[in-house]
Amino acid sequence: MRQQQFEQTHEPLWAEYRLLLQRLERGPGGVRWRRTARERPPPDVRVERLPRLLRSISGHYALARSRGYSPGLVEELHQLVRRGYRQLYRPRPRWPALVRDFMLGGFPRALRRHASAFWLACALFFGPMLAMGLACAQDPALVYSLLEPAQVADLEAMYDPTNARLGRQADDDVAAFGFYVMNNVGIAFRTFAAGLLFGAGSLFILGFNGLFIGAAAGHLTRLGMGEPFWSFVSGHAPFELTAIAVSGAAGLLLARALLAPGPRTRLAALRLQAAEAVPLVAGAMLMLLLAAVIEAFWSASTAIPATPKYLAGAGGWALVAAYLLLAGRSSTGETDDGA
Repeated sequence: MRQQQFEQTHEPLWAEYRLLLQRLERGPGGVRWRRTARERPPPDVRVERLPRLLRSISGHYALARSRGYSPGLVEELHQLVRRGYRQLYRPRPRWPALVRDFMLGGFPRALRRHASAFWLACALFFGPMLAMGLACAQDPALVYSLLEPAQVADLEAMYDPTNARLGRQADDDVAAFGFYVMNNVGIAFRTFAAGLLFGAGSLFILGFNGLFIGAAAGHLTRLGMGEPFWSFVSGHAPFELTAIAVSGAAGLLLARALLAPGPRTRLAALRLQAAEAVPLVAGAMLMLLLAAVIEAFWSASTAIPATPKYLAGAGGWALVAAYLLLAGRSSTGETDDGA
């Protein structure tokens, strides 16, 4: 077989192999494609194909050497074989490294790919929160349209300036941490899973929780309990509230698959969108874990003055914004949406 025919025959396999090596050498997060009108990523660049592809490339390298093909082709195949062996036999990262790489790159990139769903979830969550907060700060009776009198009384007791356990629903820090994790993760997971109700469930949970938080904030501020309330929530709110909005965005992806599956069946579209939504949910859960740590061991402390808490809260919002906008971007200006 002539060299030209040899190259034409095996080039598709070599191209798949090169793309797989690029994905592995880039690390967690996979390949971020630069698509053009003529070029699309192959549908089956899968990590589990590496051993089979490597065996094929090794055979092609041996053939190229034995047949006396050009030194350039032989060297190129040699380098492909060496790169493949390095990836096949390299030490695999342990889970702490995987979590670190996911949070530093994979999660913010995944969220930016679905920025429209995230901003819609933010509008559905923060919009009712702001409107209800302003309304309850003006109308003392409005809070009772959403909360029972007993709930309002409990809320006022939690943020009474004389309360030694500010905002607490548990007796000690560790118990409070466990409560916050279970409560917040539960809300986030329900917000995501409710997207299976054609989006109506996610919309309701986002809107209701926004109204509830806004009602509490407006009512307590009107009663003169603004400082204990705002100093308590300021530290963990950037992470907790953002995570709930992210979970809502994940739920909206499920709704999109059911409402607008395109050329796919609804089941196929749901599988595709679920794969896109899972990184968002995982990132939201880790953000909620961080929020629970802050809420249990920092926010509830009455020994810390209000001013440092406000500064920490402002810094938290700035950190979240910078993280979601910038983390995981490469220095080469690659886009996050594959476009």
